[in-house]
Amino acid sequence: MLLYDAGRESYTKGWNQSIHRLDKGAAGAAERRRFAVARPVLTALLVIVGIPAVQVGYVVLAEHLLRFVPEKHQGKLRPWLWLAPALFFLGVFLVYPAASTFYLSVLGPDSREFVGVQNYRFAFTEREMLIAFRNNVFWLVVFTGITVSLGLAMAVLTDRVRYEPVARAVMFLPMAISFVAAGVIWKFVYEFRPLGLPQIGSLNALLLSVVPSFQPVAWLVNSSVNNAALILVAVWVWVGFCLVILSAALKGIPVEVLEAARVDGATEWRIFWRIILPMLAPTITVVATTMVIYALKAFDIVYVMTNGNFDTEVIANRMYKEMFNFRDFGRASAMAVILFLATIPVMAANIRRFRQQELTR
Repeated sequence: MLLYDAGRESYTKGWNQSIHRLDKGAAGAAERRRFAVARPVLTALLVIVGIPAVQVGYVVLAEHLLRFVPEKHQGKLRPWLWLAPALFFLGVFLVYPAASTFYLSVLGPDSREFVGVQNYRFAFTEREMLIAFRNNVFWLVVFTGITVSLGLAMAVLTDRVRYEPVARAVMFLPMAISFVAAGVIWKFVYEFRPLGLPQIGSLNALLLSVVPSFQPVAWLVNSSVNNAALILVAVWVWVGFCLVILSAALKGIPVEVLEAARVDGATEWRIFWRIILPMLAPTITVVATTMVIYALKAFDIVYVMTNGNFDTEVIANRMYKEMFNFRDFGRASAMAVILFLATIPVMAANIRRFRQQELTR
């Protein structure tokens, strides 16, 4: 009887402890759920209320500090105080990383030994890098030319049709897809199977159905067509962007000018070359600049579809390999500096053109 009472007491105690642990665990789970719900709300409140409060506080502090400055210097100092936060963030997130990258580019793989221009010598003499430079130039010319030309042509052709908004929306739709997703989609389109096997690639299957004697092509392996195939994917994504920007600029051309040209007997072809194209030149320059910069930085489509194999290497993909595959931070930084320097002439030309436009207004 004593053993039975002792066993029952021990069982009851253990049961009560188990119930307590379950209750505690349930309470902890409920608390975690409440915290998970409250955390986004607190973050949103911090962004909505906290950031403006900090800005207002900074302005008040800056104006208070200006009281201790002689009045004749306040006008010169006030703009710099107002610009100080923006300059600080530019320095931290733009100037410092650029300077750090340039510094790392003259160091060895582990960023300890100074090697001078050895990394740059590698970039301009190694075979894979020369292929990458060649491909980037090919991207620069072909991709920029096709996207801007197609965007301009479609903007002009869709300008007077009733379904223009629908046409622009459909053409712009690929921009809503990430470049990685676009690469995956088009990798299936270019899929290759030897002759005699079912073609799961849309392009080879279509060509076989139209031309029965067609020999399936390994579009991403054949070095004579694979770079053009990759550029076609980028064109498919970007041409909608060019269309929308150029179409908006086209709407800004005064109708009176076009009507006057038609009254004078000018054909649509002459109107395009003598009126529309010159008036769209500033916008075309901006769009072309954007395309050039993308062509120089082309990475994601190449990485997803070929990873730079079969002579499709580009500078950005090679930089990624040197950084994360080969762990050579010096070479990767040198390639980043080369890309940065390659974009400077484009941006400088663009800024100079903007200044000329401001002077002629």
